[in-house]
Parts: sequence; structure tokens; C-alpha cells
Amino acid sequence: MSPTQETPPAPGPHHERPGRLVGAVTGRRTAWLFALIPLVLAVLAMGALGEGERDRLSTDQLPAGLDSTQGTELRERLPESDSQVAVVLFTADEGELSEEALGELEQVAGDVGAVAAGDESGSTTGGSGSAGQDTGQGSGSPSGEAAGGPPLLTPAEDGTAAIAIVPVDASTSSATADAVTELRDRVDDAVPDGVTGQVTGPAAIQADLAEVFQGADLTLLLVTASVVALLLVLTYRSPVLWIVPLTVVGIADRFAAVAATQVMALLDVAWDESTVGILSVLVFGAGTDYALLLISRYRDELRTTESRHLAMATALRRTAEAVLASATTVVLGVLTLLLSLTPSTRGLGVASAIGIVVAAAFVLLVLPAALVLFGRWVFWPRVPHVGETALVDSDTLWHRVGGWVAKRPGAFVAGTLVALAVLAIGVFRIDTGLDTDDQFLDEPEAITASQRLEKSFPVGFSDPTQIITAADAQQVLGVVKDVDGVTSARISNEGEGVAQIDAVIDAEPGSSSAQDTIGGLRDALSDFDDTHVTGTEAEALDEADAASRDRTVILPLILALVLGALLLLLRAVVAPVLLVLTVLATYAASLGVSWWIFTGPLGFEALDSGAPLMAFLFLVALGVDYNIFLVTRAREESAAHGTRTGMLRGLSATGGVITSAGILLAAVFLVLGVLPLVVLAQLGVIVCIGVLLDTLVVRTVLVPALALLLGDRFWWPGRLSRPRGADPEGAGVR
Repeated sequence: MSPTQETPPAPGPHHERPGRLVGAVTGRRTAWLFALIPLVLAVLAMGALGEGERDRLSTDQLPAGLDSTQGTELRERLPESDSQVAVVLFTADEGELSEEALGELEQVAGDVGAVAAGDESGSTTGGSGSAGQDTGQGSGSPSGEAAGGPPLLTPAEDGTAAIAIVPVDASTSSATADAVTELRDRVDDAVPDGVTGQVTGPAAIQADLAEVFQGADLTLLLVTASVVALLLVLTYRSPVLWIVPLTVVGIADRFAAVAATQVMALLDVAWDESTVGILSVLVFGAGTDYALLLISRYRDELRTTESRHLAMATALRRTAEAVLASATTVVLGVLTLLLSLTPSTRGLGVASAIGIVVAAAFVLLVLPAALVLFGRWVFWPRVPHVGETALVDSDTLWHRVGGWVAKRPGAFVAGTLVALAVLAIGVFRIDTGLDTDDQFLDEPEAITASQRLEKSFPVGFSDPTQIITAADAQQVLGVVKDVDGVTSARISNEGEGVAQIDAVIDAEPGSSSAQDTIGGLRDALSDFDDTHVTGTEAEALDEADAASRDRTVILPLILALVLGALLLLLRAVVAPVLLVLTVLATYAASLGVSWWIFTGPLGFEALDSGAPLMAFLFLVALGVDYNIFLVTRAREESAAHGTRTGMLRGLSATGGVITSAGILLAAVFLVLGVLPLVVLAQLGVIVCIGVLLDTLVVRTVLVPALALLLGDRFWWPGRLSRPRGADPEGAGVR
């Protein structure tokens, strides 16, 4: 039907006159302004500004105030503190390295070391950053001594491998990646036949991490948009309708990335390679959820009025409360990450909050205006017509589910709780903390080389623990050598009143023995002022402690915020408390199921220490969407029909939307697996399972069953304003 054929918007008994803003967004003369101007301005801003940039700091991903972080900060005073160690590993393709091969490799090590130091002439100054030269392995080797420094090449005792320690530029992430890439190219060109050269060590791991993220955000965006498009087509069963919400949410996503990174750069807030990827998933997931709710209500209103403008005005007014309540709760939830000890985690909180605000604004202002610019035909081939049965009165799948639940609500409550408890059993088996080798989904060269190096050299040889001290370096060195578990130690850098001591620990990374040695070092050095233990092993230990502290502080606060939001929204106590308890049950069940999946089919040995907090945040903050979608509609219907009938009508009206939104959000989070880090894959799996449990079981079966059991007590101490003649017991429910 064309705009000229529609009846002018005149509110009837079912439709209240829209407010000024709602009327402007959906009005005949003004809708195009809200539909086009924000989109044009967003595109212009994206083109003019681009994503923000900020120089990364060495402490961006380290928890503030802990020992390893203080050591990293103190190390900045050392000469050449902007360099990082790369380890060049040479291995014989067959048997052992010959004397001739060792001689050639000595020259190769000298050449690549000189280039890395910026001396193209081929002379070197020695001075690496590794404790590996003091292992006693290379004393009888044919390799020579660099002037004033340790041997350029250190052969392994088994004769099958040798290493060279090379410092590379670490002033920026891109500089490190470029230096490692150049180093690998030179090694590949220079190694003799029968020898394989690989580059590992801290610098190479950082470079490989940057490399695997190259193009990953674009890949994530394309996969996410494709998944959303497919699910929208299946949901709306229209070849046209899906284009409108996908376009609006897609532009919102790109604008959110620009706005968030620009704000964080302006405020000097840290973020990492995964921040924009998680932000994109969040904006697409939340934005599409809000769009599904709005369009579902809009379709229903089109069945009661000829005017699409009036129908959208009613839909927007009825939907806005739920969307704003949901968005506000999510924003407050993600902002709790500002209390994290880790700077990059705080940055994720800021980025996520901006993303949710942008998503909600686009869905509530741009999407309604964009939809009313089209006629009803946009829903083709399932065009809604006046007089058709509204969704709330239709015999839908969820109406039938509600009928089954209504017959035996107690049995459904008991059965669901038992099932969730069984699924949660895996929680008691969870181990947290991933080794460096286990953090990548696909092992890059730095990891495979490190694993090969450990076969020929002592554990910890390529990545020593570092003691940074402003005290007497020789005294500290003596104490370090006497600590149980330390096989060797040497002063590797000194200047400006600060010294760095590199210590090789004889323990598997991440093992209890390694943790005990780190603890022993810290205890032994506690009497020295400004002396800190850092390095990969110490950082992992501190990150685990920081993650535990963050969970203790942030998890209760998130629950309190969600509970407070539900208390204000529903003006009740019983319903919000029950809803929060169901969220906790969903989280425990999803974490338990995920653990069996991780240790079984996916082959992970542990859960990343930060994954439980992030999963809890997204499950609780986003799960509140479905709580709000269901209970706000149920409360609206209960006021007219009583709690029993109202809850079932609310389930009939929102069950399909909640299911579609949940499946879409679960799929979007699962897409995080296209990024290269195990922690993101784990986060995606946990949230995916949790959202599916929440939408398919908890929100559509358990919560209605609880409401049916309690009746009007579900809304206590609030009271429903029920019109005269309403059926308080829901006797009329089908």
C-alpha cells in the first residue's frame, strides 16, 4: 500500500498518541531525516576520522601494581629497554650439526645479529638479553666470542641444534613485527643446506600474535555480517526485510569501532588486538536483538492499524522501555570492567559501553524511521494485514509450550533445575591458566620453534625469568643463584642504577614447580628494595592472581547492577531475585558443559584465567535482554489478564523473538573462533552455550513455570493494575 493510500495516523482505543520524539521518528514528514541524516553523518565521520591509534605500552596487558608489572616499569630505565629478545634456532634436518655447518652458522649468527643491532658491516657487540649463554653448554663449542659479549652461537649438548640470541627493536608492536619478519627472511636466505632456521623467543611470539591478527578484524566482520544476514533471512522469511536492519546495525558497528577507539585514544585508555573484534560481535549481537524485538512488535501493530506510521509509533513506544532498560543495564555491566587491574580489560569495558550506546541509538532512532519509509511490502511474502490474528493470540509453538508448562509448572521447575545442576558439574573440574604454547589456535613459528628448542636445551632457556633491581646487582645475583629451581643466572643488562638478571628455571612452564620457584625468588629477594621478578612465568602467575581478584570484585557488582535494574524496571522484588538466580544457574551450566567440550573434542588443557569473568559479564549483561523482553511484555499482559494468562500471552508474543535473538547472538559469539586466540574461542563457546540454554530453556520454560507457580506473588510487593472484569486466575487461557 502506498503512503498516499494509507489512513492518516489517528490514534484509536488500542493506540495512544505518540510522544513528540516518537512522533518525529515515525512521522510522514520527518522520518526520512532520522533515517538518512544519522547514517550519512556516521559514514562521513568514519571516513574523516578512521579508527583511533595509540602507542602501546609494555604494561597495557599487565595487572597494575603487581610485582611483574612493577619490574616491567622499572626495566624502562635500562639502556636499550626498547629492545626485546629473539632466539634464532638452527636444527639439523638429519642427525647432528657438523663442524662445517657450525662454522657457517657462526657467520650467519654474526650477520643477523649485526643487522638487528643496526650495524650492516657485520661486526657485533654481543650483549644479548638471554640467560641462555650461562648454561655451561657452549664452553667447548667452536663458536667464537663477540667483542665484549657472550658466544654468538650456542650449540646444544645433543649436537642436533644451536641457537643465537638476537635483540630486536621493540619500541612499537609494528616495529617488533617488522624486525622479526626481516630476521626470518635473512635466516632463511643464509642457512646452509641440511639446516632449518626458525625464530622464537618473546619478540617472535609478540610478532606472530600481531601477524595472526592482520586482517582478522575484517574476516570477523564479514563472517559476522554473513551469519546475521542468513539468520535474519530465516527469521523474517523475506528476501528484502533483512537488508534494512543489517544495514543499520552494520553502519552502527563500524561507527562504534571508530567512536570507541577515538575516545580511548583521546583518554589514553589501553586496548589490544581483540578489542575491536569483541566490540563488533557485541554491537551486531545486541543491535540485532533490539531490532528483532522492535520489528516483531511493529509487525503485530500492522495487524491492528492501517497506518504504518502509527503502527511503528506504538511499537517503538512499547519497545523503547525494554530496549533502554536492557541497554542501560548492559552499559553499567560492562563499565564494571573499569575496576579491573588490567589496562586492556578496562579499555574493553569502555569500548563495549560505547558500542551498546551506539547500537541502541541506531535501533531506536534510525531503524524505525528507515522501516516506515517503505510500505508493508517490505515484509513480502508474509505481508501483515489489518484483521489478522496478533502474535500474542496466535497458536504458535511457544503458545503450545506455555500450555504444557501451565499443566505441570512444578514438574518443569524441578526438571529444569536438575538438568542445569547436572550440566554444571564440570565447574568443579575446571583448571585455569594457559601456557604461552597453548594460547594460539594455530601454532605459529614462534611456538613450534620453542617446542623444538626445549628438546635440545634446558627448560626456560629461550625465555628466562627476569629479575629487575635497583639494589646491588652482584648481591641480588648471588641470592638468585641459590634459589631452588634456578639452574643458572647472569646479569644481562645494567645502567642508570638498574640491573636485569636473567635466570633459567628448571621447570615446565605453567607447572606448580615453576610457580614455586617464582614464589621462592620473590621470598628470597623480599629484603632488597626496588627488586621485582618478571618475565613470562611471573607475569602468568600475577595475571592469574589479578583475574581472581577481578572476579571477586566485579562479579558481585554485576549481579547487583542487574538486580537493581530489574527492581526498578519491574517495581517488584520476587521476580528480579528469581531472574538473577536463573542467570547464575545458566552461567554455571554453560561453564560446566563448556569445560567438557574444551577438554574433550577441542583438546584444551585449561581455561584462560580471564575467560570466566568475560563470559559471566556477557552472559549476565546480555542475558538480561531476554529477561526484560519477556517480563515487560508479561507484566503488560498481566495487568489486563492476570499473572497466569499474562505470562502465557507474554511467552506467546516474545518466545519466538527471544529464540531467534538467542540463536543469532549465540552464533555471533561463536564467530569469535575465527580470531586466532584460544581465549576468544573459549569465550565464544561459553557464551554460545549459555545464550542457547537461556533462550531455549530458562527464559521460555523455567521463568514462566516459576511465574505460574507463584501467581501474583511473582510481582510482590508490587500490584498489577487490572481492569474490572479481568480474569485473575487465568481461567480463560487456552
